[in-house]
Amino acid sequence: MKLIANNDHSTLGNGQKTIEIPNDADPRLVDLAGVQRIDLHFPKFTDGRAYSQAFLLRRRLGFQGEIRATGDVLIDQLVQMQRSGFDSAVLRAGVDASAAQRQFERFSAFYQGDAVNPQPLFARGA
Repeated sequence: MKLIANNDHSTLGNGQKTIEIPNDADPRLVDLAGVQRIDLHFPKFTDGRAYSQAFLLRRRLGFQGEIRATGDVLIDQLVQMQRSGFDSAVLRAGVDASAAQRQFERFSAFYQGDAVNPQPLFARGA
Protein backbone atom coordinates (compact mmCIF):
# COMPACT_ATOMS: atom_id res chain seq x y z
CA MET A 1 0.00 0.00 0.00
CA LYS A 2 1.25 3.44 -0.89
CA LEU A 3 1.37 5.81 2.09
CA ILE A 4 0.99 9.51 1.39
CA ALA A 5 1.88 12.33 3.77
CA ASN A 6 -1.05 14.61 4.52
CA ASN A 7 0.63 17.65 2.94
CA ASP A 8 1.43 15.66 -0.26
CA HIS A 9 -2.19 14.70 -0.98
CA SER A 10 -3.92 16.40 -3.88
CA THR A 11 -7.57 15.98 -4.79
CA LEU A 12 -6.80 17.01 -8.38
CA GLY A 13 -5.54 13.58 -9.47
CA ASN A 14 -2.60 14.83 -11.59
CA GLY A 15 -4.32 14.31 -14.92
CA GLN A 16 -6.25 11.24 -13.77
CA LYS A 17 -10.02 11.19 -13.68
CA THR A 18 -10.52 11.25 -9.92
CA ILE A 19 -13.77 11.26 -7.97
CA GLU A 20 -14.59 11.50 -4.29
CA ILE A 21 -17.42 9.35 -2.99
CA PRO A 22 -18.95 10.45 0.32
CA ASN A 23 -19.06 7.64 2.87
CA ASP A 24 -22.86 7.69 2.91
CA ALA A 25 -23.18 7.21 -0.88
CA ASP A 26 -23.82 3.91 -2.65
CA PRO A 27 -20.91 3.22 -5.06
CA ARG A 28 -23.23 1.14 -7.25
CA LEU A 29 -25.02 4.35 -8.24
CA VAL A 30 -21.86 6.19 -9.32
CA ASP A 31 -20.76 6.29 -12.97
CA LEU A 32 -17.26 4.81 -12.91
CA ALA A 33 -16.60 5.12 -16.67
CA GLY A 34 -13.05 6.37 -17.18
CA VAL A 35 -12.41 6.87 -13.46
CA GLN A 36 -8.81 6.08 -12.49
CA ARG A 37 -8.86 7.02 -8.81
CA ILE A 38 -11.55 7.06 -6.15
CA ASP A 39 -11.04 8.87 -2.85
CA LEU A 40 -13.05 7.39 0.02
CA HIS A 41 -13.28 9.48 3.16
CA PHE A 42 -13.11 8.46 6.82
CA PRO A 43 -14.67 11.42 8.69
CA LYS A 44 -13.81 9.72 12.02
CA PHE A 45 -11.72 6.62 12.64
CA THR A 46 -14.81 4.98 14.20
CA ASP A 47 -16.82 5.36 10.97
CA GLY A 48 -16.01 2.31 8.85
CA ARG A 49 -18.41 2.73 5.94
CA ALA A 50 -15.52 3.42 3.55
CA TYR A 51 -14.25 -0.15 4.17
CA SER A 52 -17.53 -1.49 2.81
CA GLN A 53 -17.41 0.89 -0.13
CA ALA A 54 -13.87 -0.18 -1.04
CA PHE A 55 -14.74 -3.87 -0.80
CA LEU A 56 -17.85 -3.33 -2.94
CA LEU A 57 -15.88 -1.40 -5.55
CA ARG A 58 -13.22 -4.13 -5.81
CA ARG A 59 -15.21 -7.34 -5.55
CA ARG A 60 -18.67 -6.60 -6.87
CA LEU A 61 -18.03 -3.74 -9.28
CA GLY A 62 -14.56 -4.89 -10.40
CA PHE A 63 -12.96 -1.45 -10.13
CA GLN A 64 -9.30 -1.75 -11.15
CA GLY A 65 -8.09 1.81 -10.51
CA GLU A 66 -6.66 3.31 -7.35
CA ILE A 67 -8.78 3.51 -4.21
CA ARG A 68 -7.40 6.05 -1.74
CA ALA A 69 -8.30 6.43 1.94
CA THR A 70 -8.53 10.02 3.17
CA GLY A 71 -9.61 11.69 6.38
CA ASP A 72 -9.08 10.32 9.88
CA VAL A 73 -6.70 7.50 8.86
CA LEU A 74 -4.87 5.82 11.75
CA ILE A 75 -1.86 3.56 11.29
CA ASP A 76 -3.52 0.63 13.04
CA GLN A 77 -6.23 0.64 10.34
CA LEU A 78 -3.86 0.38 7.37
CA VAL A 79 -3.67 -3.42 7.13
CA GLN A 80 -7.45 -3.75 7.15
CA MET A 81 -7.71 -0.96 4.58
CA GLN A 82 -5.38 -2.84 2.26
CA ARG A 83 -7.33 -6.07 2.75
CA SER A 84 -10.57 -4.20 1.95
CA GLY A 85 -9.24 -3.00 -1.39
CA PHE A 86 -7.49 0.31 -0.73
CA ASP A 87 -4.27 0.96 -2.71
CA SER A 88 -3.14 4.08 -0.89
CA ALA A 89 -3.83 6.06 2.25
CA VAL A 90 -3.28 9.67 3.20
CA LEU A 91 -1.78 9.68 6.69
CA ARG A 92 -2.99 12.08 9.34
CA ALA A 93 -0.78 15.10 9.91
CA GLY A 94 2.15 14.26 12.18
CA VAL A 95 2.07 10.49 11.59
CA ASP A 96 5.48 8.92 11.01
CA ALA A 97 5.44 7.09 7.66
CA SER A 98 8.04 4.54 8.81
CA ALA A 99 5.89 3.61 11.81
CA ALA A 100 2.92 3.25 9.49
CA GLN A 101 4.89 1.04 7.08
CA ARG A 102 5.85 -1.31 9.94
CA GLN A 103 2.19 -2.27 10.29
CA PHE A 104 2.47 -4.34 7.11
CA GLU A 105 5.45 -6.29 8.48
CA ARG A 106 3.52 -7.53 11.52
CA PHE A 107 1.45 -10.13 9.67
CA SER A 108 2.89 -12.52 7.09
CA ALA A 109 -0.45 -14.03 6.00
CA PHE A 110 -4.15 -14.12 6.76
CA TYR A 111 -6.29 -17.21 6.98
CA GLN A 112 -9.42 -15.57 5.54
CA GLY A 113 -9.83 -14.31 2.00
CA ASP A 114 -10.21 -10.59 1.36
CA ALA A 115 -10.74 -8.12 -1.48
CA VAL A 116 -7.17 -8.59 -2.73
CA ASN A 117 -6.84 -12.38 -2.25
CA PRO A 118 -10.39 -13.84 -2.21
CA GLN A 119 -9.25 -17.41 -1.55
CA PRO A 120 -8.59 -18.50 2.03
CA LEU A 121 -5.01 -19.42 2.88
CA PHE A 122 -5.60 -23.19 2.74
CA ALA A 123 -6.91 -22.93 -0.83
CA ARG A 124 -3.98 -20.90 -2.16
CA GLY A 125 -1.59 -23.84 -2.16
CA ALA A 126 0.93 -21.90 -0.10
